[in-house]
Amino acid sequence: MNRDTEGIAGLVLPRFLRYVRYWTTSDPHVEATPSTPGQWELAKALVQELQELGITDVVLTDYCYVIARIPPTPGKETSKAIAFMAHLDTASDVSGKDVQPCLVEVYDGAKIRLAGGLVLDPAQDPDLASQKGKAIVHTDGTTLLGADDKAGIAEIMAAAAYLQAHPEQEHGPVELIFTPDEETGKGLPEFPLSCITACACYTLDGGSLGELETECFNAYRAEIRCTGQPIHLGYARGKLVNAALMAASFAVMLPRTESPEATDGYYGYYSAMEIQGNPEEASLEVFIRDFDRTGAERRVAALYHFAQAVEAQFPGGMVAVHAKAQYYNMKEKIHARPEVVEILKRAVSNLGLTYRLKPIRGGTDGSRLTELGIPSPNIFTGGRNWHSPREWVSVPDMAAACKVALELIRLWGTDAGGRDT
Repeated sequence: MNRDTEGIAGLVLPRFLRYVRYWTTSDPHVEATPSTPGQWELAKALVQELQELGITDVVLTDYCYVIARIPPTPGKETSKAIAFMAHLDTASDVSGKDVQPCLVEVYDGAKIRLAGGLVLDPAQDPDLASQKGKAIVHTDGTTLLGADDKAGIAEIMAAAAYLQAHPEQEHGPVELIFTPDEETGKGLPEFPLSCITACACYTLDGGSLGELETECFNAYRAEIRCTGQPIHLGYARGKLVNAALMAASFAVMLPRTESPEATDGYYGYYSAMEIQGNPEEASLEVFIRDFDRTGAERRVAALYHFAQAVEAQFPGGMVAVHAKAQYYNMKEKIHARPEVVEILKRAVSNLGLTYRLKPIRGGTDGSRLTELGIPSPNIFTGGRNWHSPREWVSVPDMAAACKVALELIRLWGTDAGGRDT
């Protein structure tokens, strides 16, 4: 295939600029799937676009999962099916409403000044410095950009458009999956697994050029509920048990040396995410992350000890800990199917790129899909500074990610990818 980067970028970039304008911020406080209506809007737009491309087997489920199937070309009916996946929502850390993407067609390597005094400084960001002379898209500084994961969506949709425009390109069955509420860590709660026939899935939800990820955190979410004994403050001596102060004291007990800002690489952490309440009742949300499951479980166990310590500090108060697993490290199950990663490495290398295996300091819907039996490594998308008003994305990297997807489709459609028996 002759897939020049400029031509692929012409398929990816307009889609990305269009998708980021959909307000799809998810809400971690809403149990329903999807948690916000904007995700429906983008999902329906994708369904329409897929159908306009000539893909007729497209489903939008009652829970906002988009599943599309591109049938194999003649003679490839027995090739194994593979899937590609990206998520519809953006994180609630920063506003995702009224995103105004700023396209720089030829970045000159200088500082980029954003709204509110924010600056993208290549002296502080080597990845940005490396984009000199290339096209990038950045925020205006008032919102996030949404490359996590609308870059992934654009890359998958561009690959689908390429296949539909080039029927001469032989390939096996291909499935496309777009999911809601990935950022809330729900983990595909209503995903129709029985609808998927793929033997492997590749998520496009990563970072810089060449990064491939086959392992992720074990993730737990804990809700700490504090119950106090309120009374008129003027008569509180010896009687008041302040639940708000209990929750704050619990948060202070989380080891600062085991926080997100103090760790990197394979080190896990505790992170206080949200605290709210009053003297009668207060709650604290804590995330626990660790690549080793025993390490994650150790931290969960520590929360119960912290609860006892807080109760000892506040006689008459009560602290309840409710911890729940969100997703698990996908490493073991992916490594049990080495061909899934080997073909991915080959696809990247065939395009003249250098791959780098690194752990995800987070998770993807692929983590959960792997747990459900479909190994799902993660591929770079070109995005940087996710969940931030300083977010930006490299246009050539987006094009490269799309080309990797197309090369994977080609390889799995050959004997290199294997055939069903």
